[in-house]
Amino acid sequence: MQQLWHALRKTLFGSVMAAICAALPLPAVHAGDAQVATMTILAERYTPDIDPKNYWVSEKLDGVRAIWDGSALRFRSGRPIVAPDWFVAGLPAMPLDGELWMGRRSFDRLSGLVRREAPDDPEWQSVRYMVFELPDGEGDFSTRVERILSIVADTGKPWFAAVAQFRVADRQALTRKLDEVLAGGGEGLMLHRADAQWVSGRSSALLKLTPWHDAEARVVAHLPGKGRLRGLVGSLEVEAPDGRRFRIGSGLTDADRRNPPPIGAEVTYRYRELTPKGLPRFPRFVRVRDLP
Repeated sequence: MQQLWHALRKTLFGSVMAAICAALPLPAVHAGDAQVATMTILAERYTPDIDPKNYWVSEKLDGVRAIWDGSALRFRSGRPIVAPDWFVAGLPAMPLDGELWMGRRSFDRLSGLVRREAPDDPEWQSVRYMVFELPDGEGDFSTRVERILSIVADTGKPWFAAVAQFRVADRQALTRKLDEVLAGGGEGLMLHRADAQWVSGRSSALLKLTPWHDAEARVVAHLPGKGRLRGLVGSLEVEAPDGRRFRIGSGLTDADRRNPPPIGAEVTYRYRELTPKGLPRFPRFVRVRDLP
C-alpha cells in the first residue's frame, strides 16, 4: 500500500509540474548558439615534453573572444555582441574566430565596453578585431594563416588585423619568448600545430602556455559571506565542464561581492595545481568570460 501511495504521489507531482512547465514561457534561445558552438576551437595545456618547432606561436591576447558568423559578431555563448555599424561594415561574408582587443592589461575596460551594449560609445575606436582562425577553413593551419593575412589585407580596415604568428626553433626559444611577453604585461603564448586541419571543440592542435593554469567554470550559486563579508557574497560555487563543483572566494573584490557574476555566467579562474581529488587548489577568480 505504501509503495502504491509513493508511486501515485510521484505520478501526480509529475503531472502538475509538467502542466506548470508547459504554461511557462520557454527561455530565449539565441539563433547563433548552435552554430557558434561548432565554430570554436578550445585549447589544451602545453607541456614541456612537446617540441614547439612543429607549431605556430602567438601571444595569448587578453581580450574578449568574438566569433564573426558571416553577418554578426557573437560571444562564444552565441549571444550577439552589439558593435557599431562601422565596426562590422565590410567584414567578409565568411566565419572568423578572433579576439576583440584593446591592448595588454585592458581586459576590464574592454569587457565593460562590450557588455554596455552601447555601440555609439567612442571607446570602440580603440578596439581591434584580431583574427586567429578560419572556422571550417580548408587546408592545414599554415595554409589558413596565409589565408587570414590575405583576407585582412583585402578588407583594408585598420581595426581589423591578423594575430601575429611566428615560429621558434626549440623549447629554449619558446621560454625566452614567454619571458619577453610576460615582462611586457602579456598573459602567455598560444601554440597551434602547423599541420592541423581545422577542428571544433577542445583539441591538442591548440595549446596555451602560461605561468599558471587557467580554466572556465559556470556559476551555479552565490554563497553568503561571514564576518566582514556579512551581507555580501563570500564565494561562488561553480561547476566545471566535466561536472566538478567547487568554490571560488579569492580574487573577488568588494564590488564583485556586492554585484556578483549572475547564476549561469562563465567565469575564468586560476590555480597552480590540482588536489588528489582532482579539484583546483586555491582557485582565484579572474573575470567574467561570458554572461548567460
